[in-house]
Amino acid sequence: MTALERRSAFSLASIYALRMLGLFMVLPVFSLEAQHYHGGDNEVAIGFAIGMYGLVQACLQIPFGLAADRYGRKRVIVLGLLCLALGSVIAAMAESVQGLAIGRGIQGGGAISAAVSALLADQTRTAVRTKGMALIGASIGLMFALSLGIGPVLNLWGGLPLIFWSTFVLSLAGIGVILYWTPAEDHTLLKTAPLTWSQTRALVFSPDLLKLDYGVFILYGVQLATWMALPALLIQAGIEKSSHGWFYLPAVLLSFVVMGGTLFPMERKGHLKPLFLSSIFLVFLVQFGFLYESTHTPEVWVLEILVFLFFCGFNILEASQPSLASKIAPPQARGAALGVYNTLQSLGIFAGGAVGGWVAKSYSSSGLFLTCSVLLLSWVVVSWRMNYAHHTQVSPR
Repeated sequence: MTALERRSAFSLASIYALRMLGLFMVLPVFSLEAQHYHGGDNEVAIGFAIGMYGLVQACLQIPFGLAADRYGRKRVIVLGLLCLALGSVIAAMAESVQGLAIGRGIQGGGAISAAVSALLADQTRTAVRTKGMALIGASIGLMFALSLGIGPVLNLWGGLPLIFWSTFVLSLAGIGVILYWTPAEDHTLLKTAPLTWSQTRALVFSPDLLKLDYGVFILYGVQLATWMALPALLIQAGIEKSSHGWFYLPAVLLSFVVMGGTLFPMERKGHLKPLFLSSIFLVFLVQFGFLYESTHTPEVWVLEILVFLFFCGFNILEASQPSLASKIAPPQARGAALGVYNTLQSLGIFAGGAVGGWVAKSYSSSGLFLTCSVLLLSWVVVSWRMNYAHHTQVSPR
């Protein structure tokens, strides 16, 4: 990567990291702490407040992606981070579960994933784009692991308000990064004649993009569903809840090493398809490992290996999928294409939590892991005939 590409990749990954750390920190403690607010005796209301972020994100990913194509990536990113900051203030000052839901909904209004990915795609060459996307994927995985340790500590010091105020500060830091560190965007893209709706629709809903959209829905649905049952397995294995973040961290960090040693060289050699399909199959096998552990007395070392293997597959898929999507879509429709992609990602997060919780409650954790296995197998079938080569971008007719 050139110096400019590295600057773009690291700065945009930092924006993702700052944003996701703030959003993830609340997850380990929200359902418990919300019970102390007005209306906290209503479990449905608490669940609604948790899910509001994902629902609003899903609704706004495509509009934000279209806006990024038409008005510029940086403007949309700043607007999204301001929404995150405003929602954090409202949630920090809330005294009821309904107030928390409003704050979480406004936080979700910062649907900048498509704009960030599109800007990174604009500022990197095709040959190195997966590396840039991998940095973003790595930042998400790392922040997820760190948040499980940091969130409970901040909650101990100041409860949910301190976590939300911290998110407010992180969102302002993200605005500083996009304005003063991220390279200037190429405004010639805005001067290009905008695509008509029919042209955009034909490009965004191409068969290969639809397969990637299906894949990211399954990937994030399985991830969230897995974490509906995995913490209980860790507790059964004798790991205290306060130590879960430090259990995940080494597995996440080591998985980044595996990703760097496999994804980049295999992509250069034109072997992305076998690696991609193998990664899906690896996550599929991990679900069977969790299924076995859920029916026996779980062992800490077995769970550590399974979590490590899960993140090996997850990180490779997390990095390669948006990179493939950005190569398929032409620059004028890149924001829209990634908007659809991130919409399915948000829906996967919501479905994984909501449906995963219902399956775990109705059919136990064993039924949950078995369901995830079936979904992953369907993804292998859908992805088998996808085009993994570098795509030639054709101007719309």
